[in-house]
Amino acid sequence: MEQAFRYRFYPSAEQEILLRKTMGCARLVYNRALAARTEAWYERQERIDYLKTSSLLTQWKQLEELQFLNEVSSVPLQQGLRHLQKAFANFWAGRAKYPKFKKKHHGGSAEFTKAAFRWKDGQVWLAKCVEALPIRWSRELPDGCEPSTIQHLRLL
Repeated sequence: MEQAFRYRFYPSAEQEILLRKTMGCARLVYNRALAARTEAWYERQERIDYLKTSSLLTQWKQLEELQFLNEVSSVPLQQGLRHLQKAFANFWAGRAKYPKFKKKHHGGSAEFTKAAFRWKDGQVWLAKCVEALPIRWSRELPDGCEPSTIQHLRLL
């Protein structure tokens, strides 16, 4: 059984900068992929899937003007593409409206899967972070539980 727990954390100045960069990069990748998929559909009636957008991400990371994408963990960027794929699947199935572009003023979010963080002795180290996140544990995790994802980190 999966269960979600919500905790508050207080990042250091260095961690906050990295988190803001990560959220900005995730938003940029999502929006670029959405634009590419929209353009492909309206110009060629071609559906682009997750694999194609993932290869586009690899190409974007090699462009000189987008080198900053290499400064953050690739996992939240890939997760953004997976979320976009699910949004399109829901749209094509008639369960949702056409996906919208993400806006900067909503605070941003990122999802870190198991490959992008380390859990040890009740502390969490995010990828590319030197020190553990200072988390305020309002309640303890049940015995034997380990986080599988850290989602929707929002900094306002």
